[in-house]
Amino acid sequence: MTPTAIRIVSQLRQEFYSRFATAMQIPVNITSENSYTSNLSKASWLDSTQQLNYVCIYAHTAPDALVAERPLILRLAVNRGADLAVSTRQGKSSHGLNRNLHFELTLLPEEVLDFLPWIVSLVKSHDTGSSSFGLEPPYPLDFKTSHALSFQNAWTQKASSTLAKQLLPSQEYVPCLNTSQGKLLG
Repeated sequence: MTPTAIRIVSQLRQEFYSRFATAMQIPVNITSENSYTSNLSKASWLDSTQQLNYVCIYAHTAPDALVAERPLILRLAVNRGADLAVSTRQGKSSHGLNRNLHFELTLLPEEVLDFLPWIVSLVKSHDTGSSSFGLEPPYPLDFKTSHALSFQNAWTQKASSTLAKQLLPSQEYVPCLNTSQGKLLG
């Protein structure tokens, strides 16, 4: 990641986690790690059943020295993405990691803070056993559910569009696969 991307992610994490802790109105532990490849910084808390939960923000794609034009797209994960780091640090009062709530939201940096009330509502409604929550997401989402893995995944439409533009920057030449002959045609 470029130094600018690292700074943006660090600042967003710090602000989001701080606001999240305030909005949850329960004790939230914020850990800050300097590594961007392991031991993600996160905000963790115990729910009403004393199960450990956490939220973490990390780069899904980011510009770097090799691909400077790559977009910065983030993932905001609830109980997903740092299982090993959290499960080894749980306290004695915890009944383990909450495996019933798993959610990943892929979004742009400018969308992160706008999703804070929505994420808090999602977490609180799950903790109370409510099957729905009243808040609409601040930006349109594309949901993907995998029942086999028992978690949900959503992308903001802006993040999807940004990544698609990166992957297909020009409509002039798009190779297609001719499966009948088993070769790539241009």
